[in-house]
Amino acid sequence: MSTASGGTRSGLRAYFWEEAATDWHTRLQEGRPGFSEHITRKLRGLRDGISSEPGTVPAVRDAHRVRLTDATRESDRLPDFYIAEHAALTLFGRHQQAVADPAHRPTAGLGTACRDLRRAKAFSRSAVEQRLIAAATAQELHELVQHLYRLVPLLGQAGIGLDYTRLLYDFAAWESPGRDRVLRSWGLQYTEPPAVDDDTDAAPYWACFAPDRAENGAQLAALRSGTGREPGAVPAMWPHYRTRMPSELRGKGALTRDLIAEHAALSLFGRHQQGRSRTMHVPGNSPGTAARLLLAKSGSGEEALGRRFGALLTAIDAGELAMHLRGFVTLLSRAEIGLDYDRLRTALRTWDDPKRPNAQSRFRDRWDRDFRVDPKSKNS
Repeated sequence: MSTASGGTRSGLRAYFWEEAATDWHTRLQEGRPGFSEHITRKLRGLRDGISSEPGTVPAVRDAHRVRLTDATRESDRLPDFYIAEHAALTLFGRHQQAVADPAHRPTAGLGTACRDLRRAKAFSRSAVEQRLIAAATAQELHELVQHLYRLVPLLGQAGIGLDYTRLLYDFAAWESPGRDRVLRSWGLQYTEPPAVDDDTDAAPYWACFAPDRAENGAQLAALRSGTGREPGAVPAMWPHYRTRMPSELRGKGALTRDLIAEHAALSLFGRHQQGRSRTMHVPGNSPGTAARLLLAKSGSGEEALGRRFGALLTAIDAGELAMHLRGFVTLLSRAEIGLDYDRLRTALRTWDDPKRPNAQSRFRDRWDRDFRVDPKSKNS
């Protein structure tokens, strides 16, 4: 399971799970496989803390590396980082119980571990996703840990490890604004494509959408729930991302332009497709073409529609463009007029990209031309 023991923290004493991994590898090199007696004894003690309050189980207290001062001991609440370490320690004890080699695997985030569990085919893809998403939607740290108590034995059964140092810092950020970064890193790790080129799942969601599938309602609702949310922070959307990026950036939960654009396009498509019996992804239909078709179909005033369309053209950045598109696609949905979501994603990706200073003007000119020219006459 583990191929490395993990390092110390800039000269500080290693966390207990790092110490346990080092102990195991040292003994293996000496021809004495397994953990030493003092590590085994401490592991048994960690499991005693699963249903106990932090700081109340002596065996768990001894494994802590976050030390309490006299002031913190006398306060009404223990430090958040101490509480997070208690959760990581008890989970590690439960995880390690199911395996013989170290359960601590450096660099393996929770999303990576669940991805490996899915690929191991010990459980169905939906079963793994349900467990991961249930954990990711927990509101409080205690709820999150309860979900993980049921998940880590499955990882152990499949011989899959987890980076408990990383998990500790994820726990520490859970009830803070840093949660969105944690969620994004889990989702990007989980959806990372295989190392070997495999384009089976490479096509974007809208390109593969089939209107007659039973699961469409729940999937489109998941996409709409991403409106106004930070990309990667809505677990129900994770299975629908196709953005490719280096593993290092996925592990960090990087917020790239590609991911931001795909997230915006997915949430717009979820709104656009809602209740429609045919796909609203129509290759070749720019916002300008769609606005012209809407004008011809609805009979509404050209001046009013022109003002709404003009708001798209004058958007300063991609965020403002996405905001104006929300109302626009609602009108298009009612009239059952589609958009080319491949090109729309490209527009959202490059609209305010400083490396492509001419992209915004090119899109504006093209969309305005498509709106002013009758589609029927464009190819004449």
